[in-house]
Parts: sequence; structure tokens; C-alpha cells
Amino acid sequence: MRHRLFDLTGGQTVLSGATSGRKLLSALIAATPSSEAPTPAFLDFTQIEVATASFLREAVIGFRDYARQSLRNVYPVVANLQPAVAEELDFFVRARGDVLWSCELDADDTVISARLIGELDAAQRSTFDVARELGTITAPELAARFTDQRIGPTAWNNRLSALASKGLLVERKQGKSKSFSPLLEIA
Repeated sequence: MRHRLFDLTGGQTVLSGATSGRKLLSALIAATPSSEAPTPAFLDFTQIEVATASFLREAVIGFRDYARQSLRNVYPVVANLQPAVAEELDFFVRARGDVLWSCELDADDTVISARLIGELDAAQRSTFDVARELGTITAPELAARFTDQRIGPTAWNNRLSALASKGLLVERKQGKSKSFSPLLEIA
């Protein structure tokens, strides 16, 4: 699903202020249906020239947090960021110790390139890199595969769940266990 922010904000190219961000958050929530299958929700910034940190906090981070708590199979991704918006968002999420998926989309909603904005701590980064390399994984598989690291299944599960709560990994229940896979592939 794609949400064109230019359209949702009435054609504004400069997005600023917490109040405007909360207004867009309400529009995003209203426009986003729940999903039975894991679904990226692309926040398309095409035509947006500037977005302030207060706007991004309320709209983008607010929507990501709402979706991860209330719409379990909806995974927000920022898309088609202009350089000024990408720089502001990167600075903002790094200051929070946070991270988001970012990508370029074509007209058919095909991901052309994907990357992370922000920064993961060393443990989360190594876990994310393993998930990206292996595809679909479980905590017990990681514990068995990396016995030299002396990290048990519970610790692996905590790392994987933290990445899923940020919307970086898709979490699927498989009986009593969970599997995790990257939402987007990094080109």
C-alpha cells in the first residue's frame, strides 16, 4: 500500500510542525486497513521538499509506532525522499537511537533500492545482518548456528523481536515459535 503524503497534506511541499504531523498521523491511520499478510505501508514523500523533525516525529515515527502496536502486519517504510528530507530524518532517528526502512519506489510500487535510515547498535546490527543474509530465521536456529557466541535462544529472540518492533523484520508465528525475515531486501 502506498500513501502519497503530498496528496494527504493537500498539496503541501513543506511539512512542518507537530500539529501538522499529528493531523497527517490521523489521516494515515484512517487510510490504512489492517492486513492478514505482512504488508509494507509506503509513506511516499514524492514532491515533498522539506519536512521538519517535529513533523517527522509526529507523523512518521508516530505512524510506525501505531502500526507496530495496532496493525501487526503493516510495516511503514519511507519512500522517495528528497535529499533535504532524508538528511533531516536521518539526523532525527540517529539522535533517538532509532532506525527506519527507506526505499525508492517506481510507479508500480516496486522497490528499486532499499536501505536503513538511522543506526542500529552493534548487537542489533549483527543480528539484522544475519537475518538479511539467511532470509527467514528463528531464535533457536541462530543459537545453534552461533554456539561460539554463547547467546541463547531467548537472547536471540529478544534481538529479533526488537528489530521486528522497529518494522525491520517481519515476525511470523510458527506453532510455538516465531520466524523472522527482512521486510525489504537491501540492494
